[in-house]
Amino acid sequence: MIDKLEMFIALAREAHFGRAAESLGLTQPTLSAGIKALESQLGVQLVWRGSRFGGLTPEGQRVLVWARQIVADTRTMREEMRAVRKGLAGNLRLAVIPTALTTVADLTGRFGRAHPNVRFTILSRTSAEILSMIENLEVDAGISYLDNEPLGRVTTVPLYRESYMFVCSDTSPLATRKTVTWAEIADEPLCLLTPDMQNRRIINQHFLEAGRTVTGAVESNSTVVLMAHVASGRWSTILPVQMAAFLAAGKAVRVIPLDETAARHSVGLIAPFREPHTPVLTALLREAQGLSEI
Repeated sequence: MIDKLEMFIALAREAHFGRAAESLGLTQPTLSAGIKALESQLGVQLVWRGSRFGGLTPEGQRVLVWARQIVADTRTMREEMRAVRKGLAGNLRLAVIPTALTTVADLTGRFGRAHPNVRFTILSRTSAEILSMIENLEVDAGISYLDNEPLGRVTTVPLYRESYMFVCSDTSPLATRKTVTWAEIADEPLCLLTPDMQNRRIINQHFLEAGRTVTGAVESNSTVVLMAHVASGRWSTILPVQMAAFLAAGKAVRVIPLDETAARHSVGLIAPFREPHTPVLTALLREAQGLSEI
């Protein structure tokens, strides 16, 4: 039944038979047959069907909760037995907000030295996508904001508090400043993350608190794109301290602290609220606690 529950979870996630089948490496007829077999085993209809996927029935919504729990518990059991036989090994999947993509290496580097047989898959995602991927068992954990928007029922380990730097060309009128304020940079041609990013919503809030609003002259979901535009000489951007230092290295730009009167938001590791965790995830949470700056 586990394989059929995994099919059902994929279908609920993708809301499309073809995409769900593709995500599992199956043909669509195989997926459809698996869902029908699961319905037969449980004695209820799980999916509204028409010419296309029509959503989950009320029974399907209830089964989805159980399916996620059962599949997660089964994976945990398998991982624990493998750890008993071979020690910690396998692939650890992490989804990370773009502004933490440089700092994630602090955690994976520390973890990798302690557990060299563990591999990593690291994906850049929005904070909302991270929560969805954890819920749908697509990733093992994430790194995201902890205290700005609701997280739901998850396990968290704070890593650091995010503070911001103004990054501009070395020919900018503000390039010689030691510090700048949010109000002072509001009229600059800014490159900013797209509005679906929580970092952008935080930055918008800081400007509002300074009595200003901004519209990005360039918007992207990639911090690399933002820095590339700053390096061209026309634009400026706002980045967390570590990200700014990493991307600015070797470029003709200035990195200037923003005033610290604005609230600093906590960024940390997010994992499913589940006991027990897999041995690998338990070890990752332990490493994160040792790395925490908060």
